[in-house]
Amino acid sequence: MVKNRKMAVGHHEHCDKCYSVHCQVPVQTSVSCMVIKCRKNCGATLHMCKQEEHQLLCPNETVPCLNVNYGCPLTMLRHRLAKHLEVCPASVVCCSQEWNRWPVSEADLTFYRNVSDIPQTELQLDVAMALRDQELLFRSIKMKSIFPELMMEDPSLQDITAGFNCPEEEAACSLDCGEFRENGCARMEEKELSQEERDVLAKSRDVESIQNYSSWEKIFTKEMEGCKQTVKNLSKKQEKGKEKEEQESSNCQGERRDSHLKQENAVAATSMDGATGLAPWQDGVLERLGKEVNIAEYNMYLVHNGAMLINFGQLAACTPREKDFVYGNLEPIEVKTIRSFNVPTSYRAKRSHLKDPTHQAKTVHQSVDTADLGVPVEDLPKSDEVSTTLLCSLEKELKGHLISESTAIDGFYVDIGTQTYNFCSAPFKTDASLADVIADKPHGLYVHVEAESVTRRHNKTSSAFSYMCGHFFRRDEYRSHFRNVHSDIQASLSGWLQQRCPLAYLGCTFAQTRFQPAGHQATIKFCQDVSTFVLQPQVASSLCEGGKTLSPQRNGAHNLDPLSRLPLEILQHIAGYLDSFTLSQLSQVSHLMREVCATLLQERGMVSLKWEKKTYSHGGSSWRCRKKVWEFSSLFSSVDRWSFSNIPSMSDHLKTCSFYQREERTEPVVLACLGEVRDKHGEVKHKR
Repeated sequence: MVKNRKMAVGHHEHCDKCYSVHCQVPVQTSVSCMVIKCRKNCGATLHMCKQEEHQLLCPNETVPCLNVNYGCPLTMLRHRLAKHLEVCPASVVCCSQEWNRWPVSEADLTFYRNVSDIPQTELQLDVAMALRDQELLFRSIKMKSIFPELMMEDPSLQDITAGFNCPEEEAACSLDCGEFRENGCARMEEKELSQEERDVLAKSRDVESIQNYSSWEKIFTKEMEGCKQTVKNLSKKQEKGKEKEEQESSNCQGERRDSHLKQENAVAATSMDGATGLAPWQDGVLERLGKEVNIAEYNMYLVHNGAMLINFGQLAACTPREKDFVYGNLEPIEVKTIRSFNVPTSYRAKRSHLKDPTHQAKTVHQSVDTADLGVPVEDLPKSDEVSTTLLCSLEKELKGHLISESTAIDGFYVDIGTQTYNFCSAPFKTDASLADVIADKPHGLYVHVEAESVTRRHNKTSSAFSYMCGHFFRRDEYRSHFRNVHSDIQASLSGWLQQRCPLAYLGCTFAQTRFQPAGHQATIKFCQDVSTFVLQPQVASSLCEGGKTLSPQRNGAHNLDPLSRLPLEILQHIAGYLDSFTLSQLSQVSHLMREVCATLLQERGMVSLKWEKKTYSHGGSSWRCRKKVWEFSSLFSSVDRWSFSNIPSMSDHLKTCSFYQREERTEPVVLACLGEVRDKHGEVKHKR
């Protein structure tokens, strides 16, 4: 701080170390300066040369808000900064409340079909909330991730591949691209791409091509050099092994002939002697064990008698290299999940890992499809896009894989399963979502009206069926929003705040709200425009009729309603009593009301930065702040206490409910325990 002082004040060695209020050092030009008090009347006493430094700490100094870089335009005294942060318009909080909502099962379709036909669903709070979540779900589900085999071929990808593929390789290339789209992972082609082909693929703006290129580079570039070096080492070892084999071939042939003769003589001797025992010293014991016992008993026999088998020559002391578990060649494998792992082609398993061949069931490779039904493909029923897509997404969400996915049992056996779908709207576009597919079809409700806050999944960030509130509020508004919306309303929809007919499982859609804010008449409804719960005051019908009788008067070329003819000061005073949601709606009525609400933005509104992505000519990009956006939040008036609404009981509805069908019986029915009671009474009378 000493370096930034003004030259007129000078540098004083005494002042740098002096903190005494009652400093008595005489004033000298090169040693010290006079002691003064702060000009802002904060009570501080300091040397004159420290005045500029004190301005950085003075509590009465006027400074901008700490959130000035985030849009707050206010300036205030420094000691008021902490208190201002509680109501700062730039101190914005995002509500992160999450919940789960699952698709409807086929057993509950009656109620959801009926509730989808209701024209006004803003009063059906749970249905309106479910429709909002369903819309977000349909936008988030991409058809390419569920049905990659039913997507349209990308013409840009075909042009790129046609640019560097010769006609002889078109069939092979189309097969490779098809495998890439179906399996979701890149397969390494036998022919390596040239540098020109790589450049063309990298410069392409096609997202799918860039993903293909990045997958190839990420998987194979790192391992390519290691694989080449491994192949060289193996080739050298094979050459050395061939030379040794040629030198020892003549000796080996003689030894093999002698060994074959000895084995034939031993087998003949054992057959003549009738050796059928399982002792370790008897010849052919391992062969007899493999035929007579299962694999578990065979391994147990090797554990207990392994040393004796080695001593008597029945078992080799060292397993030959060609029978051991080895990798002949290294090959890179992309492993996404345990189900996507493929056994390497160079893998050779040990005998103990294999199943017992004597007890192995016979298997037949057979494909079963719709052709076995004897029905033409045109006559087969079409699948529903929404139900089938939600079913596949739910299977992938809860089980971690798609329906009828090929699964590896133990690394050696694979269950291959395929499932084909026939949709009216297929094939789908590359970037199509479920909402785009059903845009021209009538909408229904396909998710449960009941939501759960505790999910069965541990990872909710990757869940397609998890939803977040996502609304922004000022820091002083967040407490009221979470308490009224999530704790009071949303958590009490199932039977407490909102009560449904007990026969809803049969299809009755009647529902009523049992509570209202204490002190004033208001109705809870769900506003689809802002996707949140709001309070709608109940206005007397006389006021509405009186407002209609007042005819607007002409003021020049403009027609003004009675409210707009009031002075601006009175309008500002009236608007000061409104909540944030009402102000946001009032600002959209007219230009005059928008100007009235704009005067309350700094006091009641919030400000945020609008960012945009800028792409440069050289291909780079960056984000920059385009403008500051002022708006009102969706918070309604805080409700501290709820009271019961003056509505009829649910029993009154059951008297007229069309789904309440009573079955009257006039014939007497014998109770199950009536015979036992009669017997007891008979015994009591007999004793008397």
